[in-house]
Amino acid sequence: MRTCIVFALCVAVATAASVGNDREASVLRYDNNNIGVDGFNYAYETSNGISSQAQAQLKNANSENPALEVRGQFAYTGPDGVVYTVTYVADENGFQPQGAHLPQSP
Repeated sequence: MRTCIVFALCVAVATAASVGNDREASVLRYDNNNIGVDGFNYAYETSNGISSQAQAQLKNANSENPALEVRGQFAYTGPDGVVYTVTYVADENGFQPQGAHLPQSP
């Protein structure tokens, strides 16, 4: 669970850093529902166009290999003025991002 929270914070910092230091930005929306070991939901949006949302659910809870599956997306405006959006799944198979600007595997 901590790993997913740390990951989400890293994503937030990375997207904020890519936009620059917008000291005038404010939080327009922030929702957070930590439902304990079974998962979590969060979403936020800022006035400078950064947004993120994710949901996590515990899979295989009663097995030898329980796994937390996180599905989400984040978006930000790059220095070139283009809005970049990444959707992802993070689970026992690793972090699997998708976005129009990301290279596709053959």
